[in-house]
Amino acid sequence: MSSAPQTVVETIDLRRKYKRGKIEIPALQGIDMTIGKGEIIGITGPSGSGKTTLISMIGGLDRPTHGQVIVDGQDLNDLDDTALTEYRLKKIGFVFQFYNLIPTLTALENIELPMSLANVPEEEQKKRAIELLSTVDLGMRANHKPDELSGGEQQRVAVARALANDPSVILADEPTGDLDSKSAKRLMELIKTLQKERRVTFVLVTHDPLVVAQCHRAYAIRDGKIVHEFSGKELGKIMTESLLY
Repeated sequence: MSSAPQTVVETIDLRRKYKRGKIEIPALQGIDMTIGKGEIIGITGPSGSGKTTLISMIGGLDRPTHGQVIVDGQDLNDLDDTALTEYRLKKIGFVFQFYNLIPTLTALENIELPMSLANVPEEEQKKRAIELLSTVDLGMRANHKPDELSGGEQQRVAVARALANDPSVILADEPTGDLDSKSAKRLMELIKTLQKERRVTFVLVTHDPLVVAQCHRAYAIRDGKIVHEFSGKELGKIMTESLLY
């Protein structure tokens, strides 16, 4: 019998309210979840349900009104702004819908950038960036700038960049949202390969049922609350049914 994976992320009664004038708007209303090392976790739900707010909390981009986010045993509430910046740089990899690559830098330079910010020696930066480009099957595109790459290629560069500082977890917000079905499929194959070979932990915010179906587990969120946790068996059924249409 296999043991449960080591917990990488835990949220405890996580709440976030925003003020609009004198009105308080609840974005998260008590989120409890655990994410194990090497899991691919889906976060799904309608627009405005709190999905992006949730990964912003896990990524240290925003602070909760109440509750805790614990990553690798570290409560983010205990980190000041400087420590939180260091946390984002070294513990978290980010992948966005529209890639967020720097247009004036080559694919190689985009991957080197987070290592440069983390003061990794230049020689090591280049070596690791070349290795990561090879990992995402873009070794021949190292000197190409983003506008010389397809959408799918740009997103694979973004994944390589997210891996640059060997983070504990990669947070992806609608990573297939701007891709055609073929590129989206290839990206998910890459994510599953990285999970299997490197035990990389992914949290994927997505509206795409075919992406959700390929996760190990998924949380459905509505009005800032978890309304259902999908098991792997349930997701397998969704995948099978989706392929019928």
